[in-house]
Amino acid sequence: MPRSVFAGAAAAIGASACCAGPLLLVVLGVGGAWGSRLVALEPLQPFFIAAALAFFALAFHRLYLKPEAGAPGEVVCAVSAVRRRQRAIFWVVALIAAALMAFPLYAPLFY
Repeated sequence: MPRSVFAGAAAAIGASACCAGPLLLVVLGVGGAWGSRLVALEPLQPFFIAAALAFFALAFHRLYLKPEAGAPGEVVCAVSAVRRRQRAIFWVVALIAAALMAFPLYAPLFY
């Protein structure tokens, strides 16, 4: 699995930390004091979103645009099966990350 997918997911979590973090902490019963500290990350949200999009673009390039390279004599079907699984994981993580990054848009519906 390309590491850029995991880096993109981490950046998406950082992008939603200012909005989804306090809500999650309140739901878990931790309290509002910890959540109010996460609001300080709000000015950094555009940078986290840009980093997440860049990492997901890199992962997309590696999974779809870069040709598969197999060792001589290696069965191509096995490489294709691994690549298919990586692509599926990529899309699942990308959809979850998109929901996290868009959380500030639909967060007022929960408050």
